[in-house]
Amino acid sequence: MLYAITTLFLCQLAGELLVQWLSLPVPGPLLGMLFLFAGLLWRGGVPESLGETSGHLLRNLMLLFIPAVTGVMLHFERVGREWLPFLAAGILGAAFTMTVTALTLRWMIRITGKNAQ
Repeated sequence: MLYAITTLFLCQLAGELLVQWLSLPVPGPLLGMLFLFAGLLWRGGVPESLGETSGHLLRNLMLLFIPAVTGVMLHFERVGREWLPFLAAGILGAAFTMTVTALTLRWMIRITGKNAQ
């Protein structure tokens, strides 16, 4: 588990450092995730400890959102004044996410030749 968490944090750190160093307009963790993906492709698979640790993190993902939600609730009166942009961002963000997910699934089914049952 320590190996897996260290790997995840090192990939995130590498992404953050590269973004800061090159002044890139993307989040560091996104770049770190791409580094992790490239490393897993190069390795040819996911190590067992990384798969298990990632599974535990994903099962408890909601706990990681609690600080962000708490931060938003501290500014609840501003959310009340500016509710329309929040609502539009939520709806458009969800629609964009669902569209990209559906197109990605469609593309993956086409290239693998497997139908989802």
